[in-house]
Amino acid sequence: MNASIRRRGSRTPAVHAPRWPNGRRSCVALAFDLDGPTGDAMLDGSIWNNPSYFMLGSYGPWRALERLLDLLNERGVPATFFVPAWVIENWPRQCARILEGGHEIAYHGYRHEAFWTLDRAGQRDVMARCIDVFSRYLGIRPVGFRTPSGDWSPDTIHVLMEAGVRYSSSMRGDDRPYLLHAEGFAAPLVEIPGRWELDDYASLAYHRNPDFPASLDRIASYDTTLDNWRREFDGSHRDGLCLTTLFHPKVSGKPGRIALLEQLIEHMREQGDVWFATCRDVAQWWLDEAESVHTLESSV
Repeated sequence: MNASIRRRGSRTPAVHAPRWPNGRRSCVALAFDLDGPTGDAMLDGSIWNNPSYFMLGSYGPWRALERLLDLLNERGVPATFFVPAWVIENWPRQCARILEGGHEIAYHGYRHEAFWTLDRAGQRDVMARCIDVFSRYLGIRPVGFRTPSGDWSPDTIHVLMEAGVRYSSSMRGDDRPYLLHAEGFAAPLVEIPGRWELDDYASLAYHRNPDFPASLDRIASYDTTLDNWRREFDGSHRDGLCLTTLFHPKVSGKPGRIALLEQLIEHMREQGDVWFATCRDVAQWWLDEAESVHTLESSV
């Protein structure tokens, strides 16, 4: 890790199983990447010669999102949506419904850029464009970010903190939130890590072209997929951890698949002691807890 970025655990509640709000045993922060048709095919321009890929992506904000929001509303579960700013520009009414439902919207690049390929100036340009779009179309200034490519460069944390981002859900370094400190910034960035096991692309995505994920030409059994997701939650809940998903409306928000999400949420709710929260609320609570631990240790 870059010398200017330091992960600290000794002064945070991450040393042991966290104590979640109201005595809850574990935390679930459902998160969805509303990518639309953005991604590599858009960045290299090939999408404009591939209408089928464009329509597959646009199915997410145009059709699947409404179905997903209805499910979350029926179950009374909050969620975080990481949205490329280009998607907001093209489907502003649909994205506004996310906020109307009491959910969180956070940054996910402008056109789903790979931040690790951009220098600091390039990343700043992307974030500035995102800030402008979110403000003009939705009237908000998000505090969360998920890197579209699942990784970042040593410059990224500084760019994010300059842009007012308080938490990221991009890395894979733990199954609890943790703090990242960067030189020049007094407050840390909270990282809420996800895992590829909770990415619906791994089981359910199907593409002829572009071939992404690489070599995936079949989809998994729905029963097996649901069993895998349940087992991931069961382990997280048993150990009192924080589970965050990397789901995509255009993948798991289809009529035959929405039942998988419904059954997964019901399985989680049946435990009775799960804290369902947006990533923003998880990050704020973690910061508050870290400050409480720091104050207690300082007074001893």
